Order: sequence, then structure tokens, then C-alpha cells
Amino acid sequence: MISTELMKKAALFAGGVLFGTAGVKILGSKDAKKAYVQATAAVLRAKDCVMDAVTTVQENAEDVLAEANEINAQRYAEEACAQEDGVEEAEEVKEEAEKEQEDAKCE
Repeated sequence: MISTELMKKAALFAGGVLFGTAGVKILGSKDAKKAYVQATAAVLRAKDCVMDAVTTVQENAEDVLAEANEINAQRYAEEACAQEDGVEEAEEVKEEAEKEQEDAKCE
């Protein structure tokens, strides 16, 4: 005689095989493929949106860096003037800072 426990296990196995076979058929259907294509297209659109945001943030960061370099160049020039009272040296410091600023923009 077959025990009820063995029957339950056999029924579960058979059900799993049927479910798995049906699942493979469903996943390979035309409708499923259309859903995959739509999902992939949505992911690509989201990627484009994120990349646009990243580009905007990078551009803003470059602007902030350029302005900060300009402020520092002015401060260095003012400090050089105040410390040594030499106009020529202050201009050199300012020119060097401006050159560094230009170099930073090129990077």
C-alpha cells in the first residue's frame, strides 16, 4: 500500500513539473516578450534621464569651482598687496591664480 505521505510528495512533484512547464511556456510567449521589451525601454529612458541629471550636476560643479578659484585669486592678490605693499608682486600672484583657474577649466 502507498502511504499518504508518499502520495502528497508525488502530487507536489507532479504539480511542480506542470507549473514549471506552464511557466516556461508563459515566459516564452509573445506577450511576455512584449512586456520585456517595454520594461527594457523604460529602463533605457530612466538611464537617459539620470545621465542628463549627472551632466547638469557636473556642469554646476565646474562653475562653482571656477568661481571659487576666482575668489581665491582676488584674495591672494589683496593679501600680497597688503603684506608687501608691492603692486607688481600682487599682479603676479593674481596672474598665476588666473592661470591656474584657466588650467582648471581646461581639465
